[in-house]
Amino acid sequence: MPLLASIPSPSQGVWNLGPIPIRAYALCIVLGVVVAVWIGERRWRARGGAPGTVTDLAVWAVPFGLVGGRLYHVITDWQIYFGSDAPKRPIDALFIWEGGLGIWGAVALGALGVWIACRRRGISFTAVADTLAPGVAVAQAIGRWGNYFNQELFGGPTTLPWALEIEPGRPGTVPGASTYHPTFLYESLWDLALAGVLILAARRFGLRHGRVFALYIAGYTLGRFWIEGLRVDPAHEILGLRLNQWTSIVIFLCAVAYLLLSRNRTGEEPVGVLAGDGEGADPAHQRDQADEPELGGGEAGGPPTAQEDTTATDGTGPASVDSASVDSASAGSDDAPADSGEGDRAPAGAGATGDGGTMPEPEAGRR
Repeated sequence: MPLLASIPSPSQGVWNLGPIPIRAYALCIVLGVVVAVWIGERRWRARGGAPGTVTDLAVWAVPFGLVGGRLYHVITDWQIYFGSDAPKRPIDALFIWEGGLGIWGAVALGALGVWIACRRRGISFTAVADTLAPGVAVAQAIGRWGNYFNQELFGGPTTLPWALEIEPGRPGTVPGASTYHPTFLYESLWDLALAGVLILAARRFGLRHGRVFALYIAGYTLGRFWIEGLRVDPAHEILGLRLNQWTSIVIFLCAVAYLLLSRNRTGEEPVGVLAGDGEGADPAHQRDQADEPELGGGEAGGPPTAQEDTTATDGTGPASVDSASVDSASAGSDDAPADSGEGDRAPAGAGATGDGGTMPEPEAGRR
């Protein structure tokens, strides 16, 4: 006897808290957004961006994404709401909590909202897209469980041990069959694996300038094409393929084309002004940092650095500049802090641990 005969479906997807209905579908969407923002914030700070940026961008992305997802669903399945024998009323097209979001419209309009917000903040849209891509994949993995509670978007009949039980009479059910492919679970697991691949690929290959996001699009559409072919719910078909399969093909090719065309793209992607040491932001530090921690902090007694100690004080007046020290310093190292001391000014060529204090190593180069 198999250890697991089938996966039972929830008996309900709505719970009433007094007069307020709590819908599992909406909770999955909200939880996915929260997790995506949390992941995005961590990755954005690691990249050198200011804390809170991703949260601010989500204020634009979420409403745009919801509208786009619902529009795509209603446009491609208009007969459900506006046909002569439509099972639902036209007003039901606004009831997003009952299910029905097209991922293509959600990503497209959500990206538009992020682009507008990036333009307003003066930060790189491609840097943001790369940062958010793994979190978006995780959000999709969580959101798919809303279809589980609604008993919708399942696959064809199967007797596999992980088959999903669906109540008879629901749209897409087959007479005589009671268990179906749990396509919601397939896509959820695919999205989680994709998120891991994106993080590893970004670190291993240093993908920038929108290439991580393009890889997310290519990876998602590849899995979606296969999963879509398992579904049996009514859908528009063209030459034997469902509409979403054709959409997956087109978007996959566009993503691969972008990866190829942008493979040699370089340049700075501004991520905003980094916060200073409690004294505001320093425009000199506007740069695009790698996801890994920045190298720095040399050993004591090491060779002189480009940021030599060029100032000293006499204990009472302002710091003065030693011309010999200036000559020994590299050009452009003007953001080294001035050290104050009680003795004579540090001589040119002093080591990293002279009387003027420990000097920082040169800042790691931009990548």
